[in-house]
Amino acid sequence: MNTHLHVTSWVLAFILFAVAYILHKQGKAKGAKIVQMILRLDYLLILYSGGALLVNYFNSPMMGEAIFKGIAGIWAVLAMEMILVKMSRREPTKSWWIQAIIAVLITIILGFGRLPGGFLP
Repeated sequence: MNTHLHVTSWVLAFILFAVAYILHKQGKAKGAKIVQMILRLDYLLILYSGGALLVNYFNSPMMGEAIFKGIAGIWAVLAMEMILVKMSRREPTKSWWIQAIIAVLITIILGFGRLPGGFLP
């Protein structure tokens, strides 16, 4: 059950991030701020469900990879948040986009491909 909650909250985060990004690009600051606040609540759900999944790996040979995935997931959340913050301040976001892509790829590869409990064999 925790895996489904975690994946659902990440998918919701990607959707909310895209909506906030588009609203920022369209100059609708108030709408973007509201969506960003909802996204921040979703981050809490991601952290909760990710922590619950991480507990399952204690005393497991995959514990190191699970911890690394958790760190990469937090890095992805941080990068997504910083992209939206920098956009609202009209500051460059290129380095944060690169970091977000790297962190999300690491998280997805470890979560779906390497660690047991993912969807891939």
